[in-house]
Formats: sequence, structure tokens, C-alpha cells
Amino acid sequence: FYFRNKYRPFLLFVSLLHVHTPLVTTEKFLGRSRHGLYGDNIEEMDWMVGMLLDVIDKEGLKNTTFIYFASDHGGSLEAHRGNAQLGGWNGIYKGGKGMGGWEGGIRVPGIVRWPGVLPAGTVINELTSLMDIFPTVVHLAGGAVPQDRVIDGRTLLPLLQGTVQHSGHEFMFHYCGVFLHAVRWHQKDSGTIWKAHYATPVFQPEASGACFGRGICPCFGDGVTHHDPPLLFDLSQDPSESNPLSADTEPL
Repeated sequence: FYFRNKYRPFLLFVSLLHVHTPLVTTEKFLGRSRHGLYGDNIEEMDWMVGMLLDVIDKEGLKNTTFIYFASDHGGSLEAHRGNAQLGGWNGIYKGGKGMGGWEGGIRVPGIVRWPGVLPAGTVINELTSLMDIFPTVVHLAGGAVPQDRVIDGRTLLPLLQGTVQHSGHEFMFHYCGVFLHAVRWHQKDSGTIWKAHYATPVFQPEASGACFGRGICPCFGDGVTHHDPPLLFDLSQDPSESNPLSADTEPL
């Protein structure tokens, strides 16, 4: 694909099987990591991405190629083989894959590379979304997004280039399938990020933070608890979503 298109603008979308269960790993990388099969799979993914970047660099396209690397969800907590966890780790964030509201299911890093245009080593702590890829690519191509419908994404270029300081997303709606589970509000004047949960999965066991009994958390039905009023968190102070706020404990 690349060598057929190297002399004209191209869009290459690479959806890696890594690091998804069942963690298919070639023999060359088995046992390479100190972190078991999951670590082996990550090392192989890293090698694959490196091979792609090497081609771009060797062909002299490094400074004219925008690269965006991300995951579509957090680690799968329920994926186990014996005592070995196969689905990754979400750090301080509650929940994981299949959970449309909790941060561990939806909060992932995004890594961008465009030497000569975007400064290296910059960390941006603003809310963006995979929905932003479409308008960003359209922007890069010099086009315009359709005007006859609502486009939920925002081009990332002003934020990445530092011409704006805040994401274009003041609100973000988090769905599990077609069911709205949570809404977040980035309060621009204060920088506070509020998040309300209208439905959360029922963990099995209760304090496990995952749905081990089902294999994956459901989006609706008896595997979900509905909250009225919703659970409210201040992610600025409580990114782990450990302490829901209430009118009884918070000043007006």
C-alpha cells in the first residue's frame, strides 16, 4: 500500500489485533517479556509499530506524516488464564473494557507524532475523543466536514499546535452500546471536570471492580444499577471515582 501511494497524499489505518485476547503472539516474541504473555504481545506490537515508522523515516516522509496512536478502550480486567491476567491494567482508574462509564473503560492515552510541526515531549491533559480523528483528517486534507449533520468530533490540530488551550469538548456523553451511562462536563472557568453516572455495572464479586461472573460487564438489564440521582464525581480531585459527592457532604 505504502509504496503504491508514497508520492501522493495517503491515509493508512492500521487496526492491530494486539493487545487483544487471545493475545496471538508469534514464536519470536514468546517469553521475551518479564510480564508474561501480555507483555510479549505488547513487545510484538511495539516492534510492528516501529517497522511502520522506520519505513516512513527512511523514505524521508517523517516531517510530512501525521501519526496518531491510541486504543479504543481500557484493559480487559476479566481476561484471565489461571492466575495470569491477560487483559492489561488500568492503573488508578476504576473499571475496564466493556464499561461505558467508568474511567478505566474509556480513558486511554493518545500519542501523536509530526516532527517539524508539533513540538516533541508535550503533554496535553485535555479531553479528546477518537471521534476527533475524522475531522482532524479532513482538516489535514484541506477539506470540510459535512454541514448537513451534527459532527461530534473536533479537529485536534489547534490543540496540538497550541493555538488553543482547551479541547472543543465541553461535554462528553459516554455510552455502553446504545445506553447512556455517564456524562462529563469540563467546567472551563474553573478547570474542574465533573462526571455523572446514570448507570453502572454490577461487579461480581461486589468489590472486585470487574464482572468476573459474567466474563464482561453488560450494558443493561439486571447486570446494571441505575442511579437517580446520578452518582457525581469531581474527576479533578478524584480521578479514581472512589468518593461520590452528595448534597449532604458538599457545600452549595
